[in-house]
Amino acid sequence: MIYRGGVGQWAYVLHRLTGVGILLFLLMHIVDTFIVRIHPEAYTRLIRNVYAAPWFKPFEVALAAAVLYHALNGIRIVLLDFFDMPSVYHKRLWAAVLFLFVLLFLPGVYFLLRPLFS
Repeated sequence: MIYRGGVGQWAYVLHRLTGVGILLFLLMHIVDTFIVRIHPEAYTRLIRNVYAAPWFKPFEVALAAAVLYHALNGIRIVLLDFFDMPSVYHKRLWAAVLFLFVLLFLPGVYFLLRPLFS
């Protein structure tokens, strides 16, 4: 029988995907920080040609989304695991996570993308 999912499955999958995405960013950040010690000019070119390029903005937005969702869902997991909340509340808590995510993420997207349109 195929598991058809539900709120718990989607919260789990999104939490794992955002965690892997954040880990990949951190690894990339460690490498580019290491480059500055070896070849400062290469680091400057990397910053100018990649991180400051307009095509890189969606990746910054995706990183902000990943960090925000991962943090909010982590709080949900802490509430469920450490405060002996019955599992019947997990759907309501995930709805709260999604609500807070949208509420906080939309202004963040505005501020991240504003330099592209000004």
